[in-house]
Amino acid sequence: MKKGIHPADYRLVAFKDMSNEHTFITKSTAKTRETMEIDGVSYPLIKLEISNTSHPYYTGKMKLVDTAGRVDKFMNRYKKHMDNKK
Repeated sequence: MKKGIHPADYRLVAFKDMSNEHTFITKSTAKTRETMEIDGVSYPLIKLEISNTSHPYYTGKMKLVDTAGRVDKFMNRYKKHMDNKK
């Protein structure tokens, strides 16, 4: 790898999928104040709502877990329109 081409804060970071608690470590420059200890090593922590272990495309499940409630808001708002099409 060439020297001096990466930012100074390019380091190992833990990413945690909050929907299924899956954690993986990769390099990133993402800023965070939280840390997580894995195997005795402390890593900066980035929390994710969805990752490849919980995304419907990768898991084969058609149900999307929406932590912000956006899907429910949409379904409630347009329920009468969808009922008319049935």
